[in-house]
Amino acid sequence: MSRIPQHWDMETDVVVVGFGYAGGMTAIAAHDAGARVLILEKMPDPGGISVCSAGGLRVARDAEQAFRYLQATNAGTTPDDVLRRLAQGMTELPDLARELAAVNGAVVGVRDSPGNYPLPGNDTFGFVYIDDLPGFDASKAFPHVKGSPQGARLFKVVLDNVAKRGIPVRTSAPARRLVQDSDGAVIGLIVEIDGKEIAVRARCAVVLACGGFEGDGELQRQFWQAKPVLSAAYRGNTGDGIRMAQAAGAQLWHMWHYHGSYGFKHPDPAYPFAIRMKRLPDWQPGQGLRGDVRMAWIMVDRTGRRFVNEYEPYMQDTGARAMDRFDPATQSYPAIPATLIVDEEGRKLYPLGAPTYNERGLSLGWSRDNQAEVQSGLLGQANSLDELAEQCGLPAAAVTATVDRWNRMCAAGVDDSFGRPPTSMVPIATPPFYFGRLWPVVSNTQGGPVHDSEQRVIDAFGRPIPRLFAAGELGSVFGHLYMSGGNLAECFVGGRTAGRNAAALGK
Repeated sequence: MSRIPQHWDMETDVVVVGFGYAGGMTAIAAHDAGARVLILEKMPDPGGISVCSAGGLRVARDAEQAFRYLQATNAGTTPDDVLRRLAQGMTELPDLARELAAVNGAVVGVRDSPGNYPLPGNDTFGFVYIDDLPGFDASKAFPHVKGSPQGARLFKVVLDNVAKRGIPVRTSAPARRLVQDSDGAVIGLIVEIDGKEIAVRARCAVVLACGGFEGDGELQRQFWQAKPVLSAAYRGNTGDGIRMAQAAGAQLWHMWHYHGSYGFKHPDPAYPFAIRMKRLPDWQPGQGLRGDVRMAWIMVDRTGRRFVNEYEPYMQDTGARAMDRFDPATQSYPAIPATLIVDEEGRKLYPLGAPTYNERGLSLGWSRDNQAEVQSGLLGQANSLDELAEQCGLPAAAVTATVDRWNRMCAAGVDDSFGRPPTSMVPIATPPFYFGRLWPVVSNTQGGPVHDSEQRVIDAFGRPIPRLFAAGELGSVFGHLYMSGGNLAECFVGGRTAGRNAAALGK
């Protein structure tokens, strides 16, 4: 807790820390509820990890069905009333998206899409996307961003709504500490602007919407077993909100849980992010894949053997989990890094990597045939499996046996080792062979301060910390299995709740 300043350099009603989807939605809701709002963004550009997202807001037709699904996927880690609030909010998101889209003529599309797993209530879900935004070019609007055009369009809608309301935004303005009064109520914060610490008074409340800790190696080392885990897209989320909330007495939850898969480390050590593998369509257990979806690769650990279904139902969320295992006998992580193996036919299928980032001065693509990546050293090439094993430092006999077994299973149409979907199975038989090192990758984290259904931050003894709220990825509700589009939904639902409630404290 920071001591109360002798004077305040700035004053407003609601201070929002962070300007991604959650921060923007919080500010919009607080403004529309009658509050004066200030957004503080740590980085030079707004957008955070949000602008890199796939841009799909999870929506639901029926709140009770959505609650049942969320309850099943959270395995008792999140209170029912918090999940019910999110479920109800998901039913309201299509109308909210249309309301926000009016600012710039964005075209809103709603389509059915069940939950990722066949759990109770999964059929009630869908997605909202910004299908079109006339005259908008993501590469010109956000030249420092590489991601999905839907994510960029959705953030542009939020950005334009903030601008329309005249809500002031200070970028390159990292929040450093919360200020509390003698009763523990948050009355402002200390922010660094132009190298100076500035005291900002919040007459109503502070809302922390500054993301998680995918960019902070120390928090990851303390809370995650796997080491290292590479960040996929954004370095600005370094746990600032977690530390500030802790200093105010906050309880934490879901710190172990991150949304992540596996990907490459660039050979240039100056490149700051991992490069995720190509994203293939998700599938639901019991239903399988479309017949035209093929995965070109297998993964082996340091023993030269497969250790996982490379194509889990929602590999973007759980793909990294099998890499967590630590072997006490060898004092190592046998699957960090793992080795990708592809043959010549697999190389031709599609780009194996998909760079994503929000970072000034960065520019990285991936070639259609993967040949540029062979030339750069991202991928290696070998004329035989024995040569591949030698280059990778793997036991040649194990690699050959693994690939031979894999090819027999492809011919039989059954992965009797790990249950990979049969239609995804592609033989690895045509030289030359290609390989790459694969590492666990975090797209975004779910852990942070506990909040209640009103988005109030909760202290270690279960009490709300007065005038402190959190929204979005910072203390996400997801504590066991993530739901695609779920973080985006809670950015909008939780942000709207936090903004309204923060503004109401001034009435």
